Amino acid sequence: MQRKMLATAILLAAAFTSPGALAAKTQTDSEAAEIAQLKAQLAAMQAKIDELEQRTDAQSQINVNTQQNIEAMQQQQQKPESSLASEWAASTKISGTSFIDFTNIDQTSNGKKTAASGTGLDVKRFYLQVDHKFNDIWSADLTTDFNYVSNDGETQLFVKKAYLQGAFSPLATLRVGSANTPWIPFVEDLYGYRFVENTLIDRLKFGNSADWGLHLLGDNGLFNYQASILNGGGYKNPTRSNSVDFEGRVGVQPVKGLMLAVGGYTGDLGKDTTTTPALHDAHRYDALIAYTNDSLRVGAEWFRANNWNNVTTPATDSADGWSLWGSYNWGAAALFARYDRANTSKDLDPSLKDTYYNLGVSFPLTKGVRLAIAYKNEQLKDDSKIDTKTREIGAWSEVKF
Repeated sequence: MQRKMLATAILLAAAFTSPGALAAKTQTDSEAAEIAQLKAQLAAMQAKIDELEQRTDAQSQINVNTQQNIEAMQQQQQKPESSLASEWAASTKISGTSFIDFTNIDQTSNGKKTAASGTGLDVKRFYLQVDHKFNDIWSADLTTDFNYVSNDGETQLFVKKAYLQGAFSPLATLRVGSANTPWIPFVEDLYGYRFVENTLIDRLKFGNSADWGLHLLGDNGLFNYQASILNGGGYKNPTRSNSVDFEGRVGVQPVKGLMLAVGGYTGDLGKDTTTTPALHDAHRYDALIAYTNDSLRVGAEWFRANNWNNVTTPATDSADGWSLWGSYNWGAAALFARYDRANTSKDLDPSLKDTYYNLGVSFPLTKGVRLAIAYKNEQLKDDSKIDTKTREIGAWSEVKF
């Protein structure tokens, strides 16, 4: 603006200090033409000055915008570590579950007491779980467990579940890694007393509760399913074999609380290797009917297995069994009971039968803590050489946080 005024003053001074300007009344035609020329030059100079000022203003705005963008990037890069840690913590959940018991066991084999007999405290399971959510679709889970190894007399920590999850819709969730298998955890959720005893198939060792592989699952309230392609050796054995196994489940809930489900398993259980080829495939067929609500849980489970323990042996064998369970919770306490019966070797030892039952009462001590007082009885017996009886009484607890 100052440059505009200076240029105007110079031109006006030049115009009015000329000899013709002092005698304006006697201007000649040539003088008038000279003044007109000077005015035209003044207008042209003024237009150039305006154009330069517009360019300068535009460049200044560009510089301002550029500086603002640089400052925003610097602030993003220099975000305090405490803020980053807070964001991570908000997307991460840490939880745990432990099964602790204090009981007395009385076990006899063919009338003689075994080394398993005695009184003591045992931590059967202690799961530590970390769940991290990357966004609305992708998340990850890590669940550790431990067990006691008698060979070296030490407790070992190991991974039970470790998977990446993509939740694309209620009926399309993908898990890659070691995750829950389709059947055993599904029944555990309906049963509700896993901390007192494993469910039927898990207790008799005809399946694994978690395994390495690809797992596709979904549940919309009415229909649920899971299909898993597995290594076959269970979560403790991630090694490969010549082929993968398959386990699946479908379930329907025609009315709220009533669950009907069937499932199956086929494969070599991770035992078909180059050095030890599998001679048979293992198969298992599952069925369940259960009803659950806030107070009542009742259910029945059935299975049949072929060659589960004979994948690498020339002999063939089969097994089947069923389980009935129920509980009623009136708030201050709950009563529960269960009865299992299984033929564990129908072909090789047809008279061999496993009979199991438990009954007890449980109490909610505080949020996340349950205590059960129970009695358990199991007998594995055939007509000739096997008669193992196990009686256990005591307290079992479940602690969740």
